[in-house]
Formats: sequence, structure tokens, C-alpha cells
Amino acid sequence: MQQNTRKYLIIGATGKTGARVYNKLAGQGLNVKGASRHGEVYFDWRSPETWGASLVDIDAVYLTYYPDLAIPEAPGDIAKFCALAKIKGVKHITLLSGRGEPAAKVCEELVQTSGLSWTVVRASWFNQNFSEGMFRDFIDAGTIALPVGAVTEPFIDVADICDVVVASLLNSKHNGKLYEVTGPELLSFKQLADIFTQVLHRSVNFRQISQNEFVSQMQSDGVDSQTIEMLTYLFTEVLDGRNEYIVDGVEQALGRPAKRFTEFVVDNLQAFSGGSQ
Repeated sequence: MQQNTRKYLIIGATGKTGARVYNKLAGQGLNVKGASRHGEVYFDWRSPETWGASLVDIDAVYLTYYPDLAIPEAPGDIAKFCALAKIKGVKHITLLSGRGEPAAKVCEELVQTSGLSWTVVRASWFNQNFSEGMFRDFIDAGTIALPVGAVTEPFIDVADICDVVVASLLNSKHNGKLYEVTGPELLSFKQLADIFTQVLHRSVNFRQISQNEFVSQMQSDGVDSQTIEMLTYLFTEVLDGRNEYIVDGVEQALGRPAKRFTEFVVDNLQAFSGGSQ
């Protein structure tokens, strides 16, 4: 078997997907570098002067954008990054994108027309937002309080996203492919609460709150203004029903179905304080 001598760069290597992709590649003995504001290679989207050094001698990049491709600065940053990557000799970029976000669609097109080999992984909302993200405290407190109603979302397990990303970095058959990846079921936040209640054997409720209540809560929790603005946009614009459909992108890429939300909760019992008794 021919040895893989390619060099990989993970942008956002301390994030939910970046850390897992990094570990999967490193676990196979591949040459991989992690770049972030707290990683082995310093990288900051707000400081373009940090980008170039991270791209030296890199063949393929897994590209995640912080805080989200939905913010106005994203398209300009992605365009500049792709141009620099091409100059530095990068051959391939796999971009993590989001569903139903016009700015994210622009960023996808920038990668697709960059002159580099590309794969786009367009993902639904992460299951892991509830186990290691900003909604984790809701589960501990027993109430998911968000400014949404009965809208449904096909939440996806980050492990499924990462398996698609890794496949795209290792196998050229995924070049030029856009994989829209979702979980296998549409669930409302009320249904999520019911699943947590059933699996954890303790009460988890859903409560719809106003946008103002949500913003006030985020501010009191010390969330920065840019993240609050991004979340407000996602809850008022993206979670409006436009994404209430399921796509089989995971199966297209990997030949297997995506994980169900109940499986995610069962597999991550240790993440939830006071878990299953």
C-alpha cells in the first residue's frame, strides 16, 4: 500500500468538528497540524497576518470559520484565505458550511470557484450543542429555553460530519462534491426535551421564550455581542422552517445512515450531569 505523505491543516482544531477530524487523522499516523487561537499553530480569523504561516507545506485544508459563515465578514475572509492557500500551494479545501444561510452559500461558491480541489460539507444543527456547547446548561437545569416554537430540525451528530470530512480529505472520489448532511429525523426542541427525559430518566422540559429574554440571558451569561448577534440571526431567520427536510448526504458519502438523536444521548450519558440513574 502506498504511504500517504500528504500534509493536512485543520483550521479550528479545538472546535467540535476540528478536534475530532484532527484526532482521526493523527490516529492514522498522518501528518496533520492543528490551527486555532489556542492550538499548536496560532491562527485567528480576525488577524489575517496569522494565516500564511499556517499554510506552509500544506496539501489539504479542513476549513471551519469562526464564529459562523453567517456573519458579514465571512465571504471576504474566505475569498482571501482561498487566494492565499492557492499561492501557498494548497491543493484541496474541505469547507464546513451551514444550511439555509445566504452568506454561507456565498462562501461555498467562493471555495468552489477558487481554482482548488474542493468538497463542501453543509451541515444541520449539531447534536453536540447540547453535550459540549452553549445549550449544555439547559439539560443540567432541566429546561431548554429558546426563542423558537414548533419548528423542526434534522439535528446531526458531529461524529457523522467528521467521518464525511475525513473521507473527503483522504479520498479524491469526494472532490467536487457538495454533501448536505443531516440526521435521519425531524425533531422539534420539545421533542428533543422528551428524548432527554426518556433516556436520562429525569425531567427535561422545553419553554419558548421571547427574543429579548434570550438576549438578556446570553448577556448575563457573559456571551460576547458578536455571538449573540449570530445566534439571534440563526433563531429568527434560519430556524424559520426553511430547513425542515432530511437529506441523505451522510449515506451518499459513507454508505451508511446518520445516527439518530436518541443514539447520541445514549452514547453521551456521561456528558449530562445527573444522567441515567
